[in-house]
Amino acid sequence: MTKRLMLLVLGALVVGAQGKEIAKVEMPDTLKTGKAELKLNGAGVRKKFFMDMYVGGLYLMQSGSDAAAIIKGDEPMAIRLHIVSGLITSEKMENATREGFTNATGGNTAAIQKLIEEFIAVFKAEIKKGDVYEMVYLPGQGTAVSKNGKPACTIAGMNFKQALFGIWLCDKPAQQSLKKEMLGE
Repeated sequence: MTKRLMLLVLGALVVGAQGKEIAKVEMPDTLKTGKAELKLNGAGVRKKFFMDMYVGGLYLMQSGSDAAAIIKGDEPMAIRLHIVSGLITSEKMENATREGFTNATGGNTAAIQKLIEEFIAVFKAEIKKGDVYEMVYLPGQGTAVSKNGKPACTIAGMNFKQALFGIWLCDKPAQQSLKKEMLGE
């Protein structure tokens, strides 16, 4: 079932004809997954020390700016990360992701620690400029994760989805300006 779900989700992703260009990256206007058409809610750049690291986009069924409602929402949604820096390494991405999960859960990661480890394993392979990661949540099925269009894993559980989306949308996000841009502010 898990492989079938990943193939369905990833195989059905269709990039819209037009998109939003950010940091020389074209973010598609829409992503189709199964029967759901997700619309680009907002996108921005994750910066570190004045350098662009990745472009992140949030895709929702309907536009929204209430971060808490999006995190709690049990409807199809996705986050797309397009790596724009050659300085991102697997180790740096792993550390940043762990910190993000800690921030998103208020330090209470124990209940989803095994799922976090499964997710972080996606970053063990070399990360290169131009790599694209997509995390597509479908209710009752889980979060399908892909790298460059290739299925990596599917992780079940609403608490995992909430923590994952919280990395960018919680009260202590990866970057406040990126959160605002993803929320379309």
